[in-house]
Amino acid sequence: MNIDRDTVRRVALLSRLSLADSELDGYCSQMGSILTYISKLNEIDTKDVAPTSHPLSTLKNVYRKDVPKPSLTTAEALQNAPSKEGDFFKVPQVIEKK
Repeated sequence: MNIDRDTVRRVALLSRLSLADSELDGYCSQMGSILTYISKLNEIDTKDVAPTSHPLSTLKNVYRKDVPKPSLTTAEALQNAPSKEGDFFKVPQVIEKK
């Protein structure tokens, strides 16, 4: 499929890409190859192929059971803190005061 320089410029504009004029011919060729390949894929009969979300049907998430456990005490959580104030972590201020 032939793609002209104006089409590449338009796609670049829509994609917010800045292309130099020297790059346009290369992208014309590459986009043409991609669209030719896609048109070949469109020729394949897929009416009996079930839609999938992943190519591997055996793939599944492995999660552990969510079992409540005792958490750290305040002292344990703060023991390695570089800076603390009372029972809290002390961090640099990131929001300006008004």
